[in-house]
Amino acid sequence: MQKLDGQLITVFGGSGFLGRYVVQRLLARGARVRVAEREPRKALFLKPLGGLGQTQFVAADVRDAASVARAVQGSDAAINLAGSFDDMKAVQADGAAHVAAAAKAAGVRALVHVSAIGADPEGASAYARSKGDGEAAVRAGFPAAAILRPSILFGREDHFINRFAALMRLSPVVPVIAPQTKLQPVYVGDVADAVVAALDETAAGRTFELGGPQVLTMAALQHWVAAATGRKRLFVELPDAVSGAIATAFGWAPGAPITKDQWLMLQHDNVVAEGAAGLGSFGIVPTSLDAVADGWLVQYRRHGRFAQAA
Repeated sequence: MQKLDGQLITVFGGSGFLGRYVVQRLLARGARVRVAEREPRKALFLKPLGGLGQTQFVAADVRDAASVARAVQGSDAAINLAGSFDDMKAVQADGAAHVAAAAKAAGVRALVHVSAIGADPEGASAYARSKGDGEAAVRAGFPAAAILRPSILFGREDHFINRFAALMRLSPVVPVIAPQTKLQPVYVGDVADAVVAALDETAAGRTFELGGPQVLTMAALQHWVAAATGRKRLFVELPDAVSGAIATAFGWAPGAPITKDQWLMLQHDNVVAEGAAGLGSFGIVPTSLDAVADGWLVQYRRHGRFAQAA
């Protein structure tokens, strides 16, 4: 296990889904962690994870270069987890550039930047383009950065598996968008372990793609969720023409089931490229959905922990 005793590591986006796991692992390895957030009070729940004085909180917005520079001052390393489905270019492209430039100017020894599988400056979706532009900015500003590209993350607090399970609890009919698109869901704890491992100099300048042990179509994944929660449901696979029309017509509305940009993302498989360096490069054995999901999906069963999965 890598020792980080006494090192100060600034984490942008430390209160998010992935961030809480990364911070926990950094603290367990003896690091001092500076959590950089737009609203630091929202990250205060992380404080009990470490010892007295081990965790710091600082106001910073990756869209504001000056605040980013202040956040990394005096740090040994920096980790950028900031992401957004709304202000994508400002957060994931311009924000990544700000973090890389500030890390270089501050003389940090390592920078880990978390992107996403499918990142592409020429991608069809704004999300893919912003992630691709962010990677390019990081490579230009801090060439030795380690870039991690995870597939879709799953875990207790996710907005992916939980969203499907919540829908199946409410409706006997479940529409499936992009049913044949392939996904490789990866456990958030495994990705957090990889983020911390990537602080090592052996990861400098490299790009890693992180996926779980299973490749599933969107349809197969939703059938799995139904079985895991004991719900017998009627699945209706929507043709791309229909789901695309729905995303175009209603995707702009608050609470829409899918935006046009998300629909564009689902037109491409989200799996690790053949031959890409991945979790195995860090000695991490990928965790399956079956191994951990029961611990939180039980809440969606008709009789809770007294029910049996289908």
